[in-house]
Amino acid sequence: MKYRIFAGFVTAAAALAICATPARAQAPVAAAAAAPIVSEVVSTVVGKPKPKGEWLKAKVIHADSNSIIVCEQANERMCHTFSFAAPLKDKMTEIANKGGYQYGDNVKIRHMTGETEALEIKGKPSKPI
Repeated sequence: MKYRIFAGFVTAAAALAICATPARAQAPVAAAAAAPIVSEVVSTVVGKPKPKGEWLKAKVIHADSNSIIVCEQANERMCHTFSFAAPLKDKMTEIANKGGYQYGDNVKIRHMTGETEALEIKGKPSKPI
């Protein structure tokens, strides 16, 4: 008799274990179901802000109409090579034809962080040799 009662409890426990569903977080689902659904789309067209870039104070190592190689004034061991953006390329070709930047000229180069394209160059080129 005790064997039948024990077998009944084991069978009931096994049935409950098989039928048990995994616990799920139901609070967000219930809250989402209770909240009204609003289907409004608000689109605002905002002009893309023009990136300003950063200025680098440097000394010229080599410059020609295609690129410029400079070393930072703050850290002379940091050298950079910049190509020119389209609007700057014509200006640099014109400067190169007149003698260009020479070794040791001080310049300021505006470029985007992490990129190697010069957007603007300020500085007085040396007199041609």
